[in-house]
Amino acid sequence: MHHITHWIDGRHWQGQAARQGQVFNPATGVQSAVVDFADTAVVDAAVDAASRAFDRWRHASLAQRSQVLFAFRHLVHTHRDELAAIITAEHGKVLPDALGEVTRGLEVVEFACGIPQLLKGGYSEAASSGVDVYSIRQPLGVCGIISPFNFPVMVPMWFFPIAIACGNAVIVKPSEKDPSVSLRVAELWKEAGLPDGVFNVVNGDKPAVDRLLAHPRVKALSFVGSTAIAKSIYETGARHGKRVQALGGAKNHMVVLPDADIELAADAAINAAFGSAGERCMAISALIAVEPVADVLIAAITQRMAKLRTGDGTRAVDMGPLVTCAHRDKVAGYIEAGVREGATLVVDGRGISVDGAAEGFWLGPTLFDQVTPNMSIYRDEIFGPVLCVTRVPSYTEALRLVNEHEYGNGTAIFTRDGGAARRFQHEVEVGMVGINVPIPVPVAYYSFGGWKASLFGDSHAHGSEGVHFFTRGKVVTSRWPDPSQGGINLGFPQNR
Repeated sequence: MHHITHWIDGRHWQGQAARQGQVFNPATGVQSAVVDFADTAVVDAAVDAASRAFDRWRHASLAQRSQVLFAFRHLVHTHRDELAAIITAEHGKVLPDALGEVTRGLEVVEFACGIPQLLKGGYSEAASSGVDVYSIRQPLGVCGIISPFNFPVMVPMWFFPIAIACGNAVIVKPSEKDPSVSLRVAELWKEAGLPDGVFNVVNGDKPAVDRLLAHPRVKALSFVGSTAIAKSIYETGARHGKRVQALGGAKNHMVVLPDADIELAADAAINAAFGSAGERCMAISALIAVEPVADVLIAAITQRMAKLRTGDGTRAVDMGPLVTCAHRDKVAGYIEAGVREGATLVVDGRGISVDGAAEGFWLGPTLFDQVTPNMSIYRDEIFGPVLCVTRVPSYTEALRLVNEHEYGNGTAIFTRDGGAARRFQHEVEVGMVGINVPIPVPVAYYSFGGWKASLFGDSHAHGSEGVHFFTRGKVVTSRWPDPSQGGINLGFPQNR
C-alpha cells in the first residue's frame, strides 16, 4: 500500500501519524494508498518552517525569484504527462482532461514568471517641493492554500506561483481524496531551486484546516470548495485577522436563444456538462432554452450523449468515474430526487455499461427536461454529470432565472445576435461570462472568480487581483532636504 505523507521544510515528513485516510482509484474502486492526516503539531511544524523560510525568501531579489519560477515552469512542462497520470489515478478524470488541467495551471506559473513587471509600483517626483512619493508592494508572510479534489494541480496553481513569486512562503492543504500530485509538485519546486520551507504540503481534513485558520503566523488563506465551507472559512479566517479569498460553489447557466447555432450549442452543452464527469465548478449544469429552441436542442444533445463512452480514464473513453463511492451515490440521489419532483428523465446515467472494472465509481451522463426552479436539481450544485433543461418563453425570463439564483460563478449565452450578447454581458449578475463559449475560465493574466454566494472576499484568483491579494501596499513620502532649508513648522503638511 502506497504511503502518502507531508512535505515540510524541503523533505518528506518522517513522523508517525495518529490518524490516516484512504485514497482510492475511482476506476477500480480499490484502495491505492493511505495518507497521513496532520494534527496541530504537524501544522505548527509546517508554519515554523515556512516562517523561517519567509524571513530569507522575502529578501531574495526579483531576478532570483524569476529564475526559480522559470526553472519550475520548465520542470512542470517536462513532467506534465507524469502529473496527469497521477491525477487520473486518484481523481479518475480522463488523461487528456488531466493534461489540460496541468497546462492551464502552467499558464499561471508563466504569468508569475513576470513578477518584476507585476510588482512595479508608482513614482511621483516632486509631488511637493523637494518631496517624492512612491508606492511599493511587499509580501504578507506565510500563506495557506486549501484546495479541492476536482483540480488537484490547477487550482493550487491559481495561487501558489503568485504567492511565491511575491516573496511569501506557502502551505498547501490538498484534498485528502487525491493528495499525491501535490507531493510531486513539491519535489519539482525543490529541484527548481526553491529554498526549503518556502513550499510545504500538509495533508489532512478539518483539524488541519482549523489549525491553519487559527494559527497567528498564517497571514492569508485561499480556499476553493463548497459554498457552505467557503463561507465558514471566510468568517473564521476574518475573525482571526487573516486576509481570505474563499471561492464557493456554482450553478452555471447556459442560455440558448432561438437564433443560436444548434450544432455548436449542443456540442458545447455536452462538453461543459459532462467533462470531468461534471466535477467542475465551471461546469454547465442548467441549460435555459428560450422557446421554440428546446425540442431541437434536446434532440441534438441526446444524439450526442448516445455516443459518449464512460470508463477508465487511462483508456480511450470520453468520461471517467466520479471521485468516490459516496459522491457517486450523492449524485445518484439527485437523479432520484429529480424524478420524484416531476422532471422528465430523458437520459438516465445509472446502470450504464462502462469500459472498466465493475467496482468503479460509475455514473453515466444524465439529461433532464422540464426542470423548474423549485426543484433541487435546479437549485443545488450537484457536481456530477447531470444536465438540467429549463424552458422559458423569452430572453427576459432567462436573464431573470440566472440573476435570481444564489450562485453567480459562470454563465454562457449562445446566439448569433451581437446586440443580444452585448446586452447579456452587461445585465447578467455573474462573475465570468462566455459568449458562444461554454466554460469561460479566464486566462491567467485575468482574474478568476464569481459573484454572490460563489465568492467570499474581495479578491479573485490569479491575474492582477492575485498579485494584490498576496502583497500589501505601502506608500513612501520621501524628502532629502537641501542643507539651506530647515526650520520648525507645526502646521499640517501641505502640497506646494
